[in-house]
Amino acid sequence: MNAPSGQLAAPALQALLQHGVLAGDWTLDPGRSSVRLKAKVMGLIPVNGVFREVTGSGAVRPDGAVSGTLTVAAASVDTHNARRDKHLRSADFFDTAHHRDITFTADGLRPSGHSVTVTGALTVRGQTRPLSVEAAAAGRGDKEVTLEASLRINRAGFGLTWNSLGLTSMLSILSIHATFTRR
Repeated sequence: MNAPSGQLAAPALQALLQHGVLAGDWTLDPGRSSVRLKAKVMGLIPVNGVFREVTGSGAVRPDGAVSGTLTVAAASVDTHNARRDKHLRSADFFDTAHHRDITFTADGLRPSGHSVTVTGALTVRGQTRPLSVEAAAAGRGDKEVTLEASLRINRAGFGLTWNSLGLTSMLSILSIHATFTRR
């Protein structure tokens, strides 16, 4: 039984997980994966960035249970503005001198409708919070799986409360494109 090419509907993904087709160890392909950041300043001006260093791995057990980790080097943030990037790396935001990584640790995956729900915990600046992410899943045979997600994060929940004159939104959008290949 091979995974269909392209988008995986929930029943197809559920069958692949239940029949052990996806069982094994998986590695994130950093060259084909990205984590992007978007926030608004003064309520209007979007600030877009990308994290240049992303790693990860995962495992699917024969019973279909899923676990994994996606790690982003916080200092790799790039908004195409050196001064802003330096500020984002400072203690006002990511505090990369003390907190090198932003980590999502997945402890489950459940097909739902035409997407999947990935459950786990997000750690930013030493603060860990539970997180459920709705993602689109696609596959190429049984050797590659791609997850696409966009989620809103309230940065205050992770201790990132710096806000000059209240002009910066506390909500950020993370867009994740994660391609995993079988090891």
